[in-house]
Amino acid sequence: MWLRLPTSVSEAQEFLAAGAVPIGGASLVWATWQRDGFPEQAMSLREVPEANVVGRGTLGAAVVLSRIGDGVPEVLRAAAATVGTGAVRRTATVGGNIVGSSLRCLLPAALALDARATVLEPDRVYETDLAEIVAKRPLLLDLKWDEPSVSGYRKLAGEAGGPPPFVVAAAVHADAGAEGGRRLRVAVRDGYEVLSESAPCQAAPEDTVAALRRTDLGALDPLAWAAVSDQVTEVLTRPSTG
Repeated sequence: MWLRLPTSVSEAQEFLAAGAVPIGGASLVWATWQRDGFPEQAMSLREVPEANVVGRGTLGAAVVLSRIGDGVPEVLRAAAATVGTGAVRRTATVGGNIVGSSLRCLLPAALALDARATVLEPDRVYETDLAEIVAKRPLLLDLKWDEPSVSGYRKLAGEAGGPPPFVVAAAVHADAGAEGGRRLRVAVRDGYEVLSESAPCQAAPEDTVAALRRTDLGALDPLAWAAVSDQVTEVLTRPSTG
């Protein structure tokens, strides 16, 4: 197997056109390849600058989870910090987690940030929403978002051998069209399903929680809803930190 390491977007497109199979940190595909056989060509974006950015409003798809630190909102930092072990976080990438993993641990955080995805294809680079990323699993180049004023993340304890733990991600964004000029975006992972909703931020946190209760999030089981309510209230009642 040839491992292609392009150093530019155009070179990555050439390798894609030649049939190279994209990989992230290979933490998800290695066992499958050992069982089913290796492709003739694989390609990593770890040398492509656009895929390695960690900065304000941008996160590259080739960034390993252990690199996600103070340069990104709290909701995304906390989500990355809860993925697997330290060894996993040093090899697993943003793109592999969101596109290649069935758990998609970073997806709720990205949805709460209302992130947009840049996709790389052999003949074009384009921006799309996260719904397309989940449905079509294209090659992710990066994520971009507008910085929230405050955000937070909570992961409940899970049972060994049971379904994935419930998680809730929340972020407050400026929104001139919303009452009070701010909008709360919330995303949860319930089992393997991910659900996101939003509501204008009310003067009292409990009123914002009540508005969310009238969305599809209100159908969550009592324990999960309590986690959503607690996390939303906590985010809305602390100072803006980003």
